[in-house]
Amino acid sequence: MKPLYQQLHAGSGPDGAAQFVYASHPSRVIFGAGTIGRLPEEVKRLGLSRVLVVSTPGQQHGAQKVAAAMPGRIGFIFSGATMHTPVDVTEQAMEIVRAERIDGLVAVGGGSTTGLAKAIAYRTDLPQIIGPTTYAGSEMTPILGETENGIKVTVSDPKILPEVVIYDVDLTMTLSVAISVSSGMNAIAHAVEALYSKDRNPIISMFAEYAIAALARSLPAIFNNPSDVSARTEALYGAWLCGICLGSVGMALHHKLCHALGGAFNLPHAEMHTAVLPHVVAYNETAAPEAMQAIARALGTDPVDGLFELAQGLNATMALRDFGMPEQEIDPIAELALKNAYPNPRALERDAIRELLAAAWAGKRPERASKRKDDGSGANSGNSRGS
Repeated sequence: MKPLYQQLHAGSGPDGAAQFVYASHPSRVIFGAGTIGRLPEEVKRLGLSRVLVVSTPGQQHGAQKVAAAMPGRIGFIFSGATMHTPVDVTEQAMEIVRAERIDGLVAVGGGSTTGLAKAIAYRTDLPQIIGPTTYAGSEMTPILGETENGIKVTVSDPKILPEVVIYDVDLTMTLSVAISVSSGMNAIAHAVEALYSKDRNPIISMFAEYAIAALARSLPAIFNNPSDVSARTEALYGAWLCGICLGSVGMALHHKLCHALGGAFNLPHAEMHTAVLPHVVAYNETAAPEAMQAIARALGTDPVDGLFELAQGLNATMALRDFGMPEQEIDPIAELALKNAYPNPRALERDAIRELLAAAWAGKRPERASKRKDDGSGANSGNSRGS
């Protein structure tokens, strides 16, 4: 049997030696229970004196508590963060950054809140401290996805990567089961695509497989008992690993489709990822056998049906139509998926992608790639970073 690193490698040289590139990101991670209490000392450690606390409108009360906890009461608040990081919302926040001479950012919340902090940092290079309250994972990436005029565009830049991430299990204890499920499945999507990414490597592949297994175990436990501290801890740990996967290697068809759908129709981010994921795995099944084996090991069952049944068993909504996607837009989204395509293990075929979208729109069980007459092969080139 080959050594593990060769089983997971991204490619082989002519002599059979494993070849890959691995680059780590310089984030400071604090993980545990009650760790958000270390926020003031992290603010001091970074030498910040005028901090902007960002949140969604629904998190405004929490943002006020965070701002009040700042050493010397140095916190200012902007509570306008929203899904898919609209550029116009970022510009509103930038007005406060300029007017108040802000020198640092704090975001305690989910992916929308983190996205806004990263968008400001991209424009200013201000240091960020992020306290995730969901399993989004974007806090571990130097990637920003912004929406303008119905189009979501991603960019990768070192300025976007948060300097400090404080994972506090206590912050997730009141997270609803529905959001726990959808954000957890969204995290799994990051790990799944990392397993067949064009620039995958053995370190990230190990993280990805472990992360999928951790979330596949913990999400059903949370579904049955939302107060299960052990399950919450494992889910947050798995989400952290998924975030590392997202930020370390390029993404593929799944993220391309979700960026197109989210930008065009403002569909709920994590819920959309949950509904699309099993269908894309089915699309890529025959073109990425090693990745499918890793997913199967992590789930303890078939990769395609396993992901669909995991989400379905957790009462996730599996039909894009239920989120407001019009049926007549299936063809335009299929066309959009072919433009500026992300690298993908199976060649992108318009008709097959249309079938994928139609099944996801209706919430049907995915059609297995192994049953199609034309499996396709190859990989497309393009900018593959996603969030």
